[in-house]
Amino acid sequence: MLTKSKVIVLSKIRYRDNDLIVKCYTQERGVSSYLIRNAFKSKKNQTIAYYQPLSQLFIEENYKQNQSLQYINEVKSSFIYKTLHTNILKSAMALFIAEVLNGVLKEEEKNAMLFDYIESALQWLDAEEVFSNFHLLFLLKLTKYLGFYPEITTNPKAIFNLQIGAFEKDVIDKYTISDQNNIILNKLLGMKFDALNQLHLNGAQRRDFLNMLLVYFELHLGYFKKPKSLDVFNQVFN
Repeated sequence: MLTKSKVIVLSKIRYRDNDLIVKCYTQERGVSSYLIRNAFKSKKNQTIAYYQPLSQLFIEENYKQNQSLQYINEVKSSFIYKTLHTNILKSAMALFIAEVLNGVLKEEEKNAMLFDYIESALQWLDAEEVFSNFHLLFLLKLTKYLGFYPEITTNPKAIFNLQIGAFEKDVIDKYTISDQNNIILNKLLGMKFDALNQLHLNGAQRRDFLNMLLVYFELHLGYFKKPKSLDVFNQVFN
């Protein structure tokens, strides 16, 4: 069946000598993988540039329901980034986010709201000059679409518990977060990306909160593993 769809590139691996396997999050069908034949042959080298992490593409494919690898007939950019792949810090952030998304997105079914969220958030990142806390808010908002967004509280003394995904009063255990992370979490909950410039964190605070978020993902997604790019990302970005 010939279909057209927007897709966001999650990962790519070389297959055999000249082929490429690309995993994408599609607007119409959730997660889907594609075999790009002869991608590394000299006459087709230009096609590899399309498949950078988080590239936003428009593809035409001949979709076959029971086939694990699909084939792309035509590809073009649906949105051309101006800075995401050229700014060193943004590029490091893109690699990290792509690895997280590759780890958490598993469903092979349509989720238009999630696709729109990822698409628009990445376009926001591409356009902004102040973005040091983008990944924190991006991952926090992502939990809303994955089903474990933190429960919001009106109690200023309540502290968030990672395991239950809610704020508690007077209950302290190993999953209770630090006071510092509790303050940051309360600031981020409900925040829009355009307000991120109001959040001032140093490198240590940013790293600590990110590590807490990744533990939160591990607790609520049994298959999630911390990204291999985390150490490199922290070194480059912080």
